[in-house]
Parts: sequence; C-alpha cells; structure tokens
Amino acid sequence: MSSSADRDTIVAVATGSVAAGVGIVRLSGPLAHDIAARVCGVVAFKPRVATYRAFRDEQGTILDDGLGLYFPGPNSFTGEDVAELQAHGAPAVLQELVALCVRLGARRARAGEFSERAFLEGRMDLLQAEAIADLINATDARAARAARRSMQGDFSRRVDEVSQLLLNTRIHVEAAIDFVDESLETLGLRQLEFNLGRVDAALEELLAAAERGRRLNEGAHVVLLGAPNAGKSSLLNALAGYDRAIVTDIAGTTRDLLHEVVRVDGVSLELVDTAGLRESADAIEQEGIRRARAQAMHADLALIVLDARHPDIAAVAGDARDVAKRLWIYNKSDLLDSAPLLTHREEFPDDPFVIISAKHGAGLSELREAITRSVGVEQLAESEGEFSARARHTEALQRTQEWVGTSRMHLAHEDLELCAEALRIAHDTLGELTGRISPDELLGHIFSSFCIGK
Repeated sequence: MSSSADRDTIVAVATGSVAAGVGIVRLSGPLAHDIAARVCGVVAFKPRVATYRAFRDEQGTILDDGLGLYFPGPNSFTGEDVAELQAHGAPAVLQELVALCVRLGARRARAGEFSERAFLEGRMDLLQAEAIADLINATDARAARAARRSMQGDFSRRVDEVSQLLLNTRIHVEAAIDFVDESLETLGLRQLEFNLGRVDAALEELLAAAERGRRLNEGAHVVLLGAPNAGKSSLLNALAGYDRAIVTDIAGTTRDLLHEVVRVDGVSLELVDTAGLRESADAIEQEGIRRARAQAMHADLALIVLDARHPDIAAVAGDARDVAKRLWIYNKSDLLDSAPLLTHREEFPDDPFVIISAKHGAGLSELREAITRSVGVEQLAESEGEFSARARHTEALQRTQEWVGTSRMHLAHEDLELCAEALRIAHDTLGELTGRISPDELLGHIFSSFCIGK
C-alpha cells in the first residue's frame, strides 16, 4: 500500500449535480494546498479558517468568488491534506474549477475515492465508509438516522465485540492443541463449548439487527403468490396507489413478473406481482409460473393471496413451504356474508393472516401493519437502536455463523485442529465486514458504488 505522500492529488465536485446556492470542489492529496492556494491567489491558508477570495485561472480571469478552506492531514476527512473551494452552485462553474485544478496537477477522482482514501488512512473502517453512501441515499429520516449510527461506529463496535469473543476462543483452542496428550476435560472442554455457544448467540443477535438495518436501508423484497384470479394484481394496485397492473376477470392475465417499489409506513418494499400458480399446458404461462417460484425462493416475505369465497390452498401449499416468511391474505371480503374459512391454519397454524378487499380498500391498513411486522420493522417504532446494513453484511454474518457451527461440530468430535481452522475462517469472514481482512477486489467493488466526490 502506498503512503499518502506518494498518491495522486484528486479533485471532484463534492455536492450534487443540480444547480444550488453553494457548490463545493474538493481536493485531497499532497498538492491539495498548493492548487487551492493558486486558484485563490494566496501564499498559504491558515488551517481550518475560511478565506474569501476570487477564484482565478492561469490567465488571471475570475471564474467565480467564494471561500477557500484547508484541512492538513492527518486530521482531515481522508487523512491526507484536503482543500475545498466553496463556490456558487452552478454546475458549469464547478466543472470549470475542476478542470482548472486538473490543469494545475490534480486528476479527477474515481467514484468513492475520497472515502476509499479515508479507509486506507485509517480514518474509518469499511462499515463506516459504506454508511456514508447509505446516508446520502437515505429515503426517509429513520434510514438516515440508522446510517448516521453506522457512521458513528455503532455497527463496527458490535462486530468488534463478537470478533473479540471469537479471538479469545481461538486462543483457547490453539493453546489446547499444544497439549495433545492431555484430555479435553483437563484443557477446558466445557469452557470451550460455553464460549462457542456465546459466540453463536452473539452472532444470531447481530445478524437479526443487521437484517433489520438492511431492510431499513435497502427495503424488503415482497412477492405476491396465489392462484389465478385471487386478486394479486388488484392488491398490487391498491398498495401502489394507482393502476400499475392490468386487472381482468380472465384467469392468467399476469404472465410475467411485474415490479413496483412502494413505501409502507416508512419501509421501502419491492413488490413483485407474479403469474397465478396452477397446472398449465401453455408454455408462456409455465415460464411465468417458474419465474414466480424463483422469486419466492429469495423473497423476504411472500404475500399469499386467496379468494376468501373459496380459499383452497392446494395450488399454493407446496410453494408456501419453500418461502422464508408468509403472510396469508384472504381477499374479496366484500363478496362474503360471513367470515371466511381460514384454511391455511391446518398446515400453517402460526402464520399471520389478514382479511381484506383490495378492490374497496377494506383491511388495507391492517395489511400494512402486518407487512411491517413480518419484515421485521415495527410500523411506527423510532428504531433508535438500529444501524444501517447491506446484503453484503448479512451474507458475511451468515457465513461466519456457519463456520462457527462447523467448529462446534469438530469440537464435539474432539478434533481441535479442524476446530481451530474453522474458527480462523470464521474470524477472517467476520473481518470482511470492517475491512480489517478484505481482498482488494472487495474494496474496489464497494467504493465504486459511491458517488463522485465522496
């Protein structure tokens, strides 16, 4: 890894791409001070003190006027020397200032390169760096607060606590390997089993919190399943608030997947309407049903829609068993004279259900509450303890948990060397979260998703 002094000086517009009252051009690297000083026509900046100046090009032509600021490393955002030119927010002016800085020795920053340098200089870990992008992209106040908590290190501290438990357990196992002639009881087998149980429980709790954070940040993937004409498309339209899907009395109208992003009580949901589940000789309908089942396998929640007049679950029971979470919806309640027969309870007694009329809106508020409960985010909770997370984080925690489970299996068979190896892999996998153990290609993938200037 090169030192900060060996790196190029980078420049980018750090504010939005639309016109605004103020726009910021940011520089980071060894030439940041000198380039900004030349643009502002000063010999040197006083650190962290705003200086009002005209911004001039090489011929002395005034491009704009505004504030120049200098933040010497390592006490800056990137850990390097950082300078900012705070100008008027006209995109043409800001790009002209960027082009001037490039002519004076900087280069245009890659997407996320400022945050990447902050990570490489130890100013933040990988979870905190990713939270910057999450905060920028937050779609409501609750998601923004969660991203802010990740930026402040809440997620990182919890990962570090589990990592320390893992490390202590690894040390115990590695030490025991050096005394192979002793019995495991003498070497503290019970304590090892207890410690691994603590690690597993801590991972389970952290994974549940990260999953909630992911849903706050990325939203939940919700698939509508049911037999033809159960009212899935009508329900999609009701939740979307407009006629997104074609609704007819003809069974099999929906043949392909239909995606719509809606917000339900502050939670972003990607709703997927699917082809009705039934036996069919039609090749196109068969493909639609195959796609529906594929979507359901990876969904956070399946809304299983039944016609309340004759709620036969035979067409959907097999697929319902394969999904992670189910919410049963008895639709068309407006056509009933009495409460529907809850046919799902015989095979799925613990699953929640809602009785609605998608056509007339009856029961939709109860449905929204049930959805937010089912995806793990309470309807009106402030969620002050939540942090933002991503699919990468939950996947790494799941893999860590699997390796801890493998280590417990090897310990039960008194194979300490295999137990130690499984714990090492678990520890390394957990380290991917904060970036303390992370391949270069992982870093490149993460930071390339950032916007320019961050």
